Amino acid sequence: MKSGLEKFEALAALGEQYSCPWVEYQESVTGPQFLLWRLDMEQIRAEGWFPRAIADGRAVVIAIAPSPALAATIRETLGVREIEFQVTLPNDLIRIFDHNQDLNPCFSVAAGRTPLAKVRTHLAARRSLFAHYRTLLAKSRTGLAFIRTGLSCVTIALLFLRLLGSGYYLFLEASLLISGIIMVYDGLKWYLSAREIYATLPPCVDTGATGGTSVLEAYDEYIAPEFRRSGVVEGSAALRGRWTSLSPVMRRRYLASDRTDLAEERMVLACFRTRMAKARTGLAFTRTGFAFISLGLGLLRQFHASRWLAFDLGLVGAGVLMSLEGFFWYFRGRMAGVEGLASVREKAEMSSVWDYFFPHSHVLPGPDSNPMTLPVKSSHAPGIWATTGVALERTMLAERRNVMARLRTVMARARTGFAFIRMGLSLFLIGAAFLLFFDDAGGLGWSVFSYAMMAGGLFLVADGFAWSVPAEWMRRQFPYCYGDMEIPLPDYGVPSRFWKKVVFSNGDD
Repeated sequence: MKSGLEKFEALAALGEQYSCPWVEYQESVTGPQFLLWRLDMEQIRAEGWFPRAIADGRAVVIAIAPSPALAATIRETLGVREIEFQVTLPNDLIRIFDHNQDLNPCFSVAAGRTPLAKVRTHLAARRSLFAHYRTLLAKSRTGLAFIRTGLSCVTIALLFLRLLGSGYYLFLEASLLISGIIMVYDGLKWYLSAREIYATLPPCVDTGATGGTSVLEAYDEYIAPEFRRSGVVEGSAALRGRWTSLSPVMRRRYLASDRTDLAEERMVLACFRTRMAKARTGLAFTRTGFAFISLGLGLLRQFHASRWLAFDLGLVGAGVLMSLEGFFWYFRGRMAGVEGLASVREKAEMSSVWDYFFPHSHVLPGPDSNPMTLPVKSSHAPGIWATTGVALERTMLAERRNVMARLRTVMARARTGFAFIRMGLSLFLIGAAFLLFFDDAGGLGWSVFSYAMMAGGLFLVADGFAWSVPAEWMRRQFPYCYGDMEIPLPDYGVPSRFWKKVVFSNGDD
């Protein structure tokens, strides 16, 4: 069976033994899809037969060992009167089953293009969920800005009331106070609705792409889809290493698996961005808490114990609780930023589909670095090659989307670093203000407290720069930050060296 002649002799001997035509595996050997959908493919695979055609009570069946008993089983299964057998070898029958189930050799049913498309749909739904969460978090940060603005109005109103009393300024004081309270209430309502995201946010789990040699599967699809990856399929790496010798259909199956892996990466990066957005919301909440604390402490330091003491202490207490909760979000978001940057760097170093499609430019794995040239000539009509070329183009577009998703993740990390800097500056300036304006009246305790706030602020500023500077450097490495683009215009019916290119620049209309 090591050469085509020996296989031909074996098939001819089988045909003579069973007195029926023989057939070998080809991509053109298919069964009626409407019938295959109704059959238990695993059962008939175990029984050793495959329905090739059925019409007028007669079925053409491919089998490895035709017999009267098998014919009776097939008649009962298909509901036909007559059976016409065609004999084949066991390995060929397995390939026929795999091809009709849209599978490459040795892969499970989950590796078919339809199941993979279903997984990509679940991944797209998860990305949409993350986008919804980020929108709610952005709304929450806007609500926190309302709170800070409202708090400013309340501060001005209370200062006027304490300094000027309730005389002619009462109308202005009441207007500012009521407006501030309304804004604080409205902002809290926006924030609290987004706070529930913390408990419902799924974990950022990357199953680890293997270059199409394992399969990403979805479980619990009707409740809350979970994504798991199968083990590496035996022989799949060597099969993919012979990329240029694969048929167009086999290539499209690998490309579908690549698109699924790329979709998983985009989902995981979207999860990291959502967690960093949550951290930025927590930092905004912390800054709002600092505003409450600074207002309460400022009033205490300025007016000391008075009939407003309970109100001043209430502001400080509310600010402390808000700051603690914000810091809790900060630590979770910081972990997401670290993991997100590590994921971007890891994925950027992995091989792309071009490493398989153009072996003359890239060394392929396995003993045969370049098994054979691309089996297409300029005289060939596009046909099935064009379909495979379109699948390649879809995969390349998916990879470009991933490059842009990596860039967005890096930029989200930079924005989160800037949020660290803003929070650190707020904390530092509040501590500095307390030290400068209230140092004489506060004693050693207030000085230690002020210096601690300044030191914490400087730490957060340094941490923010440690996030933003590497992100800015990485941003400059991405090609999507430049104005010029070069797009290939492929004709998949000719070899790639004949493909033309078009160049766009900022100066073009």
